[in-house]
Amino acid sequence: MATDEQMKELVKQKYSEIALQDKATNASSCCGSGCCSTEVYNIMSDDYSQLEGYNPDADLGLGCGLPTQFAKIKKGDTVIDLGSGAGNDCFIARQETGGSGKVIGIDFTPAMIEKARANAEKLNFNNVEFRQGDIEKMPVTANVADVVVSNCVLNLVPNKNGVIREIFRVLKPGGHFSISDIVLQGTLPAGIQQAAEMYAGCVSGAVQKSEYLDMIENSGFTNITIQKEKTITIPDDILSNYLNAEEIAAFRSGDTGIYSITVYAEKPSETACCPPGCC
Repeated sequence: MATDEQMKELVKQKYSEIALQDKATNASSCCGSGCCSTEVYNIMSDDYSQLEGYNPDADLGLGCGLPTQFAKIKKGDTVIDLGSGAGNDCFIARQETGGSGKVIGIDFTPAMIEKARANAEKLNFNNVEFRQGDIEKMPVTANVADVVVSNCVLNLVPNKNGVIREIFRVLKPGGHFSISDIVLQGTLPAGIQQAAEMYAGCVSGAVQKSEYLDMIENSGFTNITIQKEKTITIPDDILSNYLNAEEIAAFRSGDTGIYSITVYAEKPSETACCPPGCC
């Protein structure tokens, strides 16, 4: 069994490779033409192209939802994007905050940070910045963000509870988050659970939906709402890399479900400096 640090290094290597590809190569390797689906990390993404502030150079097709669409961002807000990649959600958020707000993207992959900064420079955004760091220990002081967003990232982090507590810490009292993530109902086949590629692809690192929501509530958040939910279907050509035909048939006929959920929750206006149990 790989350690937490080994899994994090696997994710960093995979997403560094994606960041260093040019857009055409990335689209091809992700089967953007629909001819195949050999890359699991690309099968879950939603279409951002109709959202104001969309920048195609920052869209690597890596998400599983549209958290910024539901994030209730206002002019002048400070927004933090966790796992900001090439900057896609940050630039959408910047459209909402306007020039009077501030957007901070956090990513632990140096190549992604470099790509995002180059995109921000081209857009001449002086109120969007990208910080390299671990979202389990954010390079941000407490009580600074009005809104936190994230798109298909917490399922890549071994210590999900730690990230949720960090979100609580960096949000201002009365602030809120909107996060899209992958969750499960039921048990994945062993062949998928043990596959490193399926961890980097946001599947085998996912937790049960009920556990995910409990972690949020237990960290002190209120008004927890599922803003959107969709079923994720893994194509047979991907499953066949990890399961035989009989195992695929059993998986298809079983009661295990993989879902993308976009969750909203609020930090209470009157609260201590950190969530229950951390002080």
